[in-house]
Amino acid sequence: MLALFPNCLEIRSLKSIAALVLLPIILTACSTMNINIPAIGAATDGARLPGKVIWHELLTDTPAETQVFYSELFGWEFENLRDEKINYLLIRNQGTLIGGMIDQTRLPTTADISQWVQLLAVSDITAAADLVKSQGGTIFTQPTSLGDRGLISVVADPQGGLFALLETPDGDPEDTEGIPMTGGFLWDELWTKDIDAAADFYSKLAPYQVETKNLGDADNSVSYRVLSSQTQRRAGIRENPIDGLPTIWVNYLRISDEHELNSILSKVESLGGEILVPATERPGGEKIAIIAGPSGAGIALQTWADDRTAIDVEVK
Repeated sequence: MLALFPNCLEIRSLKSIAALVLLPIILTACSTMNINIPAIGAATDGARLPGKVIWHELLTDTPAETQVFYSELFGWEFENLRDEKINYLLIRNQGTLIGGMIDQTRLPTTADISQWVQLLAVSDITAAADLVKSQGGTIFTQPTSLGDRGLISVVADPQGGLFALLETPDGDPEDTEGIPMTGGFLWDELWTKDIDAAADFYSKLAPYQVETKNLGDADNSVSYRVLSSQTQRRAGIRENPIDGLPTIWVNYLRISDEHELNSILSKVESLGGEILVPATERPGGEKIAIIAGPSGAGIALQTWADDRTAIDVEVK
């Protein structure tokens, strides 16, 4: 899923994840109220897979419209928790849990913090948070219990890219063969101004092996870093293609083919969303696009055929 954007295309807006600094408000409330967030729910054999992205959260200030948007585009289902005190919905894609949604309008802030954020598995969250701080990153939330979900800490890497650490109570979701279903999360990619420094930081945070790739042709080459752990490719790092955009993690949803991608894009604006990057071909023949939902939270779409395996996901 290497996103190559010739001339940066015309990305007019993409939510900065920097607003995530307000997420500790949510977590503090959960901790003091003893709120229990359900476990991720994927199968686990009890093993730890540090470095794997195991969950995605969506903060939105248009919760009703956002549910309609994703339901119509991908068939997602949103499930309220039984405890009405909890400002949280589970997201299912074809029955499989893939993420959660938080209603920003129920938070004590008027700032626009609508965005997607990823959760990175760690085996020792205290040690991981300490490592972030020692390397010049920022800890916005000290390790906080979310009950069955485990311990979470909201952090930023030394260049300001925000994400969350998660130590699950009983082990991380197992790696599976093949690729996610259409509408599932396929890849996660860091856009930053210093890819070598970023690769160095993340390889200290998790047991990543780092591969260097040069993608594109001689006239439009992009240097790329692939992060792998437990023999699986986990994420990528590329130079930020947009002037003035802060360091940001970009999350990709899998789309089966170009026809389906075009069909999805044809509905985005009528559902209150926006096409930030139109369908664009990348090396290998696959296509990407970036859209924003009604709240403005951006997410990338990547075509990926059924006969392609997870292991070749970022190199062909």
